[in-house]
Amino acid sequence: MLFTTLLLAAMAPAPTAAVDTSRVAFTKCLNTSMKKALDDKVGAAEYEISIKSVCETERAAFRTAVIALNRSGGDSEADAAENADMQVEDYHANFVDKFKDYSENNSRPSD
Repeated sequence: MLFTTLLLAAMAPAPTAAVDTSRVAFTKCLNTSMKKALDDKVGAAEYEISIKSVCETERAAFRTAVIALNRSGGDSEADAAENADMQVEDYHANFVDKFKDYSENNSRPSD
């Protein structure tokens, strides 16, 4: 019984790996969305509003992974959720800034 428990624990993905994997998926999705908005000539204000409604699955996975990592480090549920929400907001703000820069320079990120 103890051996089975240890084996299952060892096979479970590390919280850090889940954060890394979900972060890559989330930022890749945001990047794809940003490129589409640039191609569609979306205005900066519209993009800033719309960014919160794209990549919902990837955002939720990233947020869940961050919460799990923080909880495994001893954070309370509230603190872990607050940290995850701040990280998501930081990514949104970063992509809004990138979008504005690309729009103002009439350029596009490389593929």
